[in-house]
Amino acid sequence: MFFWFSAKASVAVIGGAVAVGSVPVVLSTMGFTGAGIAASSIAAKMMSAAAIANGGGVAAGSLVATLQSVGAAGLSLPSKVILGFAGSLVSLVL
Repeated sequence: MFFWFSAKASVAVIGGAVAVGSVPVVLSTMGFTGAGIAASSIAAKMMSAAAIANGGGVAAGSLVATLQSVGAAGLSLPSKVILGFAGSLVSLVL
């Protein structure tokens, strides 16, 4: 019985760690980098669409602006906690 709880706890910890650790990798792959949005990337296409929709600029607080902020500065501690918790729950359900 103890082993079952131990295994579930391990799965939850690993799921949370993977969720938090994968965010910078995925954002960088999409083109949201510390140096700005990479040319010819998914991020550049998103930024172009957002700018066209907004009449020439990307609105502060928009999805593109938020993803660029996370890509440049990383996740805040509260975001990491929430994402880790969500990743743990998802790994336990699956």
